[in-house]
Amino acid sequence: MSPAVADTPARAIGSAAEAEQVIGHLMDVMDALLGVVEEETALVRAGRIAEAAQLEPSKQDLSRLFLADTTRLKASQGFLAKAMPNVLMELRKRHELFNALLQMNLTVLATAHAVSESIMRGVSGELARKATPQGYGASGRSVTPNPSALQPLTVSRVL
Repeated sequence: MSPAVADTPARAIGSAAEAEQVIGHLMDVMDALLGVVEEETALVRAGRIAEAAQLEPSKQDLSRLFLADTTRLKASQGFLAKAMPNVLMELRKRHELFNALLQMNLTVLATAHAVSESIMRGVSGELARKATPQGYGASGRSVTPNPSALQPLTVSRVL
């Protein structure tokens, strides 16, 4: 979203019919976004990171729609609280469930990130150890690699 669009105030909802339309659209967007997130979570758990990365464009589009709808609903919170309190309460409950499922996805992604980082550090350390001449220094201890002499590790993101 561009800064100009982000700074534009959301148009408030003016009628119950319009509110039902926006809430219905938001529910559809949340369902679609949860479907993409669940698929991403399953792919990451299975180690199919490249396939999971291909879901990013649709996830971004759905997130943009989600943000637009929730911004309109927040701008109309007073109207909704008076005209449709039950619907608003149900929407809040649904949003809490949505957040819990997103949190699970974030946990899986953070775990995958930590594991891959650990693997990369291990590979880098092993390469540095193998590149260091085997021998003993003046103190009689084995020589450890000089951090400034370590070669950078290059990773190809194309799988």
